Amino acid sequence: MPDWLDVAVRVILFLIVLFLLTKLLGKKQLSELSFLEYVSGITIGSIAAEVIINTDNKIWHGIIGICVFSLIIYLVEIFSVHSKQFRDFVEGSGTVIIKDGKVLEENLKKEHYTTDELLQLLRGKDIFDLSEVEYAVLEAKGSLSALPKKDFRPITRKDLGLASVNEKETQTVIMDGEILKESLTATGKNLEWLKTELDKKNITIENVFLGQIDTYGALTVDLFDDKIQVPEPIERPLMLAQLKKCQADLELFALATASEKAKRLYAKNATKIEDSIQKLTPFLKN
Repeated sequence: MPDWLDVAVRVILFLIVLFLLTKLLGKKQLSELSFLEYVSGITIGSIAAEVIINTDNKIWHGIIGICVFSLIIYLVEIFSVHSKQFRDFVEGSGTVIIKDGKVLEENLKKEHYTTDELLQLLRGKDIFDLSEVEYAVLEAKGSLSALPKKDFRPITRKDLGLASVNEKETQTVIMDGEILKESLTATGKNLEWLKTELDKKNITIENVFLGQIDTYGALTVDLFDDKIQVPEPIERPLMLAQLKKCQADLELFALATASEKAKRLYAKNATKIEDSIQKLTPFLKN
């Protein structure tokens, strides 16, 4: 067999072996590596490269070496799941580097991180001012987890005293002009509903590059032709506007009437509509 063909066969064979072993070890191997995974990855890559390029080496010796390293990683992961002490020893543990808004310089030096590197990690979390951080942990795999001070955290519905909204997963129901029937069924919608919604937008399924149904049951589409403008849905915003108008009318009637009984009735119903508006606004706003 010519050398070039031998190398080509080895490349294909080791590509298949490494792919199968990576699939066996799971998606964790594709994320940030632990210390052992980092060392093993370098070793496995070196073995594969050496056997592929050096045709004097036997292919099966390289495959055995790679399988042994993969088996070690697999066994380590099994032991790590059942023992925290073993997991901390092999994978490491998080290190607190900011506590109560103050940088713990000793812990930072222990992990061999400079101040510039700390600030860079914070910028990766969209934090540009150190004084905004309450607590930060340098995770075992090198990423930074940061908790901003309460004054710098995003406002939530709970902070505003509003009822929580349980959101469902957005489903992709059209892709490359083809309907994904399983996803459409998962939304509780049917084909007739989908066609009706597309007719409202004056577009056909074949023209849709991507179509999704959000948590509130609204269909949004992206077309193959970017020059075509898709009209925004108006039904829900229009309904919200009508509710606000009803509330304003009732408040106006309460001010205009001379009857105390009617005034109380108008004011009571205006309050009820206001409460309904607060609850329905997340569903009716685009």
